[in-house]
Amino acid sequence: MTEKRSPRRPTACWQDLARAIGAWLDHLERERGHAALTRVAYARDLTRFVHFLADELGRPPSIADLEALEAKTFRRYMGRRRRDGASSRSLARAMSALRSFFRWLEAHELIRSRSLLTIALPRVSRSLPKPLTVEKAGAVVDAGMDAALDWVAARNVAVFLLLYGAGLRISEALGLAAKDAPTPDRDVLRILGKGGKERLVPVLPVIIEAIARYRALLPYPLRPDGPLFLGAKGGPLSPRIIQLAMARMRDALGLPITATPHALRHSFATHLLSAGADLRQIQELLGHASLSTTQVYTEVDRARLLEVYDAAHPRA
Repeated sequence: MTEKRSPRRPTACWQDLARAIGAWLDHLERERGHAALTRVAYARDLTRFVHFLADELGRPPSIADLEALEAKTFRRYMGRRRRDGASSRSLARAMSALRSFFRWLEAHELIRSRSLLTIALPRVSRSLPKPLTVEKAGAVVDAGMDAALDWVAARNVAVFLLLYGAGLRISEALGLAAKDAPTPDRDVLRILGKGGKERLVPVLPVIIEAIARYRALLPYPLRPDGPLFLGAKGGPLSPRIIQLAMARMRDALGLPITATPHALRHSFATHLLSAGADLRQIQELLGHASLSTTQVYTEVDRARLLEVYDAAHPRA
């Protein structure tokens, strides 16, 4: 059994390659708007590849070594990652990172190499989102409404409503500042999503009421520039707390294991589509950069239609 390798620091490469990797990572974050976590993942992918090359060459590689690489070297790298237990999804991301880096090197006239482009990316099966039914999603946001004096329950309901009623990501909901909270006079949120993509999201009256109820019960003062949603000790609310609250809701309501906070966002999109909303409008509301990302919800809608057909049609 092959021993699993852990990535080392990218110090074992010549200085020209080290500087190029650093400049490329800065480019991703500063000019392309990639999230910090994406930068970390891509840095890890490049580090693994650099150390694979160091093992192949018997010395730290340089930029000139990259230009001389043949397709078979990339295939050997993928084979090693496979033996180390990498999934197709991880491999596809790693190869995408390498392609992006090589394109950047070419754009800066540091190398000219076509060998990487001849390598097919691993096929990754696209899993369909698993939304809740309208009834189950409604049960989640209704469950905390009875706890009239419980500010934590009121907070959780407000967050759940932002996910299901406005289609926000959990990071976007918890990233809201107190000064940006929606009110009856300001029922639109300006959200900065993935890749620095900004969008305007209309907020339903029921969400505004839930946030106002949470704020009225909150035992801590809110700073205008501070987070809108606070944890039990008055600090910023962790996404993990919302995930645990959803897990408790699953047990109490008999929801499937797929009922997660992100499933509420999936439910938002799926239920809008089922009600006749335009796919382009849903794309804008979700903040997807590409329509192809949003189109996955049409597959969910079609799958549900076929289930109903099979169950209801007398000839099914």
